Amino acid sequence: MLTLADTDYVCDYIRRGGDKQAFLEKFKGAYSVGFDPDIHLRTVGVANQTTMLRGETEEVQRRIRQAITDRDGAEEGAKNFRFFDTICGATQERQDALRELLNVKMDLLIVVGGYNSSNTSHLAEMGEERLPTYFVLNASRLVSPQEIKHYDLHQKEEVIARNWLPEGPVMVGITAGASCPNNLIEETLIRLFELRGISRQELNAAA
Repeated sequence: MLTLADTDYVCDYIRRGGDKQAFLEKFKGAYSVGFDPDIHLRTVGVANQTTMLRGETEEVQRRIRQAITDRDGAEEGAKNFRFFDTICGATQERQDALRELLNVKMDLLIVVGGYNSSNTSHLAEMGEERLPTYFVLNASRLVSPQEIKHYDLHQKEEVIARNWLPEGPVMVGITAGASCPNNLIEETLIRLFELRGISRQELNAAA
């Protein structure tokens, strides 16, 4: 299932059944050989991708659990549903830390990490919901105060944003994917200061 709408489609089938062929066509390529929704949705186990957002996977399992409970009743439904939490601990720590960071008033957020990293993409999604967010591969993407190269999650490609760094005092948040090396984060921080006219040598002297 890719979206909560897909989850609701499955939940509707769990509750009321429906057109089996339409179900199989909708999820073509996403189920194993021999899968039959009329048989195999009688008992359901939900396991999540290790880098999913916890809120997303909890909502998926909540909706499916409720659908089975509606169909079978509370006692029987409890036997017919299982949830397996396989979210990576490091991934969850980054998500929790960013959630706290987003409660701080900031002007923008920089997310550092690989563009093909699922857990890093989720961090960028979380940021986008609240404030201007730039998903960058490394410090080199902070070209100048007027230009930043960042990955657009919707276009699925690197794009250039203009005038991204406001003049005057600015509050910038920085986070990174669970597997992002610390040196990439450090270099991005240093580059951000350099764009404000503070050199690496000055930072080292102040450290």
